[in-house]
Amino acid sequence: MQLTDIARRFIVHWGEMGSSWGVNRSVAQIHALLFFHGQPLHAEELADTLGIARSNVSTSLKELLNWNLIRVTQVLGDRRDYYETSSDVWELFRTIVRERKEREFDPTVRLLGELARDPALAAESPATQDRLRSTQEFMQTLGAWSEEMLRLSPATLEKILKLGAQVQRFVRQGEADASSQPVTPMPPQLPPF
Repeated sequence: MQLTDIARRFIVHWGEMGSSWGVNRSVAQIHALLFFHGQPLHAEELADTLGIARSNVSTSLKELLNWNLIRVTQVLGDRRDYYETSSDVWELFRTIVRERKEREFDPTVRLLGELARDPALAAESPATQDRLRSTQEFMQTLGAWSEEMLRLSPATLEKILKLGAQVQRFVRQGEADASSQPVTPMPPQLPPF
């Protein structure tokens, strides 16, 4: 398969970004080619098109399968395995977030919970105990929020993201207005009886 200039630039960039994301360049390039091409490809096509060793393609495909970013499919009349990825960017986003959360975030939350329950924590300074517990609480809250976001439909998630940007602009504007206004003290509030 001959790559167009657009395809080549996309695949090369995606591969370069892979290292920033903690992913091998070949893994990222294979995923980029499958995403860009939009059709199932077999391992030999991937190796030939990208100019990488067949063994590297095989290892990269296993990693992509472990991340649930590609799936194996068959083509009528061909015994080889073909590989494809979703063309839905929201599905890919949710898969990546879910997989990274399970591999990186959740183990840290579990460890913080174990440490918070460990009686030996009492030997640490109160400030250290507070930092550990507040970190655990923050990460649990963030984890629960991300789980809720992953359950939403792409259309709803997109609306929330756009709404969030509008809320941020509103809050920033309010902060800017408040900082330019003289502060007048508020009278003390009496508790309700």
